[in-house]
Amino acid sequence: MKAGLVALIGRPNAGKSTLLNKFVGQKLAIVSDKPQTTRNRIAGVRQYPQGQIVFLDTPGVHKPLHRLNVRMVDAALDTLKEVDVIAVVVDGSEPGGGGDRFLMDVVKKAKAPRVLVLNKVDLCDKASLLPRLADYERDVGFADLVPVSAKTGENIDRLESVLLSHLPEGDPLYPEDYLTDQPERFFVAELIREQVLQQTHDELPFSTAVVVDKFEEPDEKGLMRLFCTILVDRESQKPILVGKGGSRIKEIGTAARKELQQFFDTRVFLDLHVKVREGWREDERMLDSLGLPAKRNRRV
Repeated sequence: MKAGLVALIGRPNAGKSTLLNKFVGQKLAIVSDKPQTTRNRIAGVRQYPQGQIVFLDTPGVHKPLHRLNVRMVDAALDTLKEVDVIAVVVDGSEPGGGGDRFLMDVVKKAKAPRVLVLNKVDLCDKASLLPRLADYERDVGFADLVPVSAKTGENIDRLESVLLSHLPEGDPLYPEDYLTDQPERFFVAELIREQVLQQTHDELPFSTAVVVDKFEEPDEKGLMRLFCTILVDRESQKPILVGKGGSRIKEIGTAARKELQQFFDTRVFLDLHVKVREGWREDERMLDSLGLPAKRNRRV
C-alpha cells in the first residue's frame, strides 16, 4: 500500500483547486476565474485500492504586495518541504513567462519527486503539447509529465496512477472516512467569498474577507443559523457590495445560502453584513484569525 502527501503548486489560476475537487469528488476549494482565489492551504484525502493520497491545494505563487499575499505565498512554498510528491500545475493554455520561471526555479530546489501537470489541455492546440513538455523536461527535469484537463477530467486517472507510483509504501495517514483538515467555519467563509468573487468586479475581491461571527449547529427543525461579516478595505467599496437598495448583498446571500445548504445538507439561515476595516490585509491579528500561517522574520 502507498500513502503520502502530494502538494498541488503553481501560479494563480493554473487550476489547482479544480484539480483538488476532481480528485476528492467533492467541492472543498472554491473556484473562480479571478487570480489569488485560494488563500489557505487545503487538504483533501482520497482513498484508492492502491493506497491513500493527501492532496494539499496551495495558494498560487505570485509576487506579494501585502502581508496577506506574503502569507499566502509562504503557505505554498513551505508546503514543498513536507510532502512526498510535488505536482507542479501549469496552465497549458497560456504562454510561460517570468512567473513560471520563478516557480520552476523554486521547485528545482525541492527534494521530493516532481511531476509536471500541464493543465487545461482542452483549450490547447494538441500539436503544441509535446514541444512544451519537452521544454519543461529539459529546463527542470521531472519524474513524470502528464497533460490533463481538470475541467473535463481528461487523463486524470493517469495522473492519479503516476502520483501513487511515486508515493512511499506505508499505512494510511488518516482514517478511511477522513476528508479534510479544515473546520466547518472555514467552508462557510469560503463559500460566501466565492459568491463575492463571482458577483463583483475585478478589483474588489482582493480587498474582501469573510468572518464567521456566529455558527449555530442545526436545531431540532434542521435549520443552521450563520451570522457573517464581509470585510472591505475602503469606505467606497461598501456600496459596491451592498448594491442599490441592498440588491447585491441580497443576491450574494441567496447564492451563498444555496451553496451552503448543499454543502451541509441542511436548511440554512444566513445573515450577512458588510463592514469597513481599512488595512486588514496588513493586520497580523486579522490574518491570524483568517487561519493564514505566519512566518517569522519575513517582511513585505
